[in-house]
Amino acid sequence: MEKQNKEQFDKDINRNPNQDLSLLDKEVKRVDHDIKDDDYILEVKNLKMYFPIATSVFKTVPLKAVDDVSFKIRRGETLGLVGESGCGKTTLGRTILQLYKPTSGEIIFNGRPVKGKTALKEFRKKATIVFQDPYSSLDPRMTVSDIISEPLEIHKIYKTKAEREKRVAELMEAVGLSKEHASRYVHAFSGGQRQRIGIARALASSPEFIMCDEPVSALDVSIQAQILNTFQDLQKQFGLTYLFVAHNLLVVKHISDRIAVMYLGHIVELANSQELYDNPLHPYTISLLSSIPEPDPKKARANKRQILEGDIPSPLKAPSGCPFRTRCPKATPECANKLPELREISKEHFVACRLFNE
Repeated sequence: MEKQNKEQFDKDINRNPNQDLSLLDKEVKRVDHDIKDDDYILEVKNLKMYFPIATSVFKTVPLKAVDDVSFKIRRGETLGLVGESGCGKTTLGRTILQLYKPTSGEIIFNGRPVKGKTALKEFRKKATIVFQDPYSSLDPRMTVSDIISEPLEIHKIYKTKAEREKRVAELMEAVGLSKEHASRYVHAFSGGQRQRIGIARALASSPEFIMCDEPVSALDVSIQAQILNTFQDLQKQFGLTYLFVAHNLLVVKHISDRIAVMYLGHIVELANSQELYDNPLHPYTISLLSSIPEPDPKKARANKRQILEGDIPSPLKAPSGCPFRTRCPKATPECANKLPELREISKEHFVACRLFNE
């Protein structure tokens, strides 16, 4: 890469060229922000999302992607959501935003249930999404300016084109893009730059809540660090609340205030970020955290991985009782009788396991 192009690239991704971006955990900074314990922006009650799957010409079976999930998110915090592929993380987030119509359950935003067309329209102005793939989530036929201003036109936030263009320029500057990029098409940008465009689009309607659907999984490690830092800077600047869906446990640890662990459509553990990593209780969480790669060879040899046997059961034929019992090393016959409730074992630490519910 030529020196001039490299300098422009570093400027575009808000990168300090003198920094070594080889390790994610050294590059991601921690931005402190105030969170009030009793100020909840979003509450999910008994949310279910079932998809009818045809098994024959006249018969359908419900695929229980999200099954009776309840939790709350405080204003200004980041709630990380982790779990294996296929556990229902993305479906849960999209159901909360009602990109999928929930089978049952209640979504309460700013103290008001999201019901009816008027409430849903207002909710979608204040709750947006950053998609996983920065390549397929942006229209290649639209310029950057058109992509970012589209929510402004849909929600009729500004009356004139000049006002929209001014807002677009402000958003591009906020996410680390140059205003000269506004007239370009997305094929001219790198993956990190495209994701910044997606973030700017999500910010266009001045939202309070953003669902981040694995927003850094398609990027290399150095760009991941920059995008994560951008998310945290924007959170402090605009007072945002995030539901951060990811499968990279290191990413979730760095950015999350609290973490929810999901398995087969259920939340099995929920705790503060540091508490979950220091003191995991659910057998699935213990196994999940033991799989994190350790760069130090001595520590890696001392680390005892909890390898699970078998595959994830199909949501079409979920096990009775505890959904994890078919793979759990501590399962007993009693685990098949009743679905364990998500209970608070210690302050802010919730677990759904018979071992802690009795």
